[in-house]
Amino acid sequence: MSDSSTAISFEHIRVEFGGGLLAIDDFSLIIGAGEFVSIVGPSGCGKTTVLNLLTGLLPLEQGHIEILGKRPIAGNLDIAYMLARDSLLPWRTTLDNAAYGAEIREIEKSKRNSRALELLHKVGLAGFENHYPKALSHGMRQRCALARTFALDSPVMLMDEPFGALDAQTKLQLEDLLLELWQTERRTVVFITHDLSEAVALSDRVIVMSARPGRILADITINLPRPRSVRTLQKDPAFHKIYSQVWTELERGIADSGK
Repeated sequence: MSDSSTAISFEHIRVEFGGGLLAIDDFSLIIGAGEFVSIVGPSGCGKTTVLNLLTGLLPLEQGHIEILGKRPIAGNLDIAYMLARDSLLPWRTTLDNAAYGAEIREIEKSKRNSRALELLHKVGLAGFENHYPKALSHGMRQRCALARTFALDSPVMLMDEPFGALDAQTKLQLEDLLLELWQTERRTVVFITHDLSEAVALSDRVIVMSARPGRILADITINLPRPRSVRTLQKDPAFHKIYSQVWTELERGIADSGK
């Protein structure tokens, strides 16, 4: 069971889909309040399934999960969920898209717009508040989606490969932007990625999962000082040493799955 310093707890989770497909097996993990935890692993190992369990979108059949001391339920206001696609509504302006989640939650208009404007300025979209998505680049659209996610002011943020489709330069910019926002507000973040460099640069811990059925192979603490700059870390030998450790664990899991 969790205590007051625990934001999320998984105990012996097992997920089996129709036809006897075992997706996740004996998954146990504790995530502290304010921690940034990334989960990496081969495609199909159950990373996104973990997020869907937390949101209550996927019913839990075996094991126990708590989020801030409560069982997962759909529509939990303690959770903000950022997907790989920006999912901006084409008929809404940048400001209206950034405020949309708060609007759904029935936050008063002046308050939600003020918060959305503040975040749009922080993510570098000042001057684009009244533009529609068709006028924005892919990176700008993701900046808007990031602002929309933070505008929910939820203590727990789930992020499913939010920068996976971006070019390398834009990706680095948005990773640094995410770190800047997170280091100010210290939400609890569960971040899914295939990019080991991204996982190491952003996180307090990196969880390495095996190939299906997904199990935890390693829980690696990232002892790199904060605040961080993703671009500066690329030149840090300590960063590359931890990256190598994560990669070794991931390779081991892939190799074991082929036996």
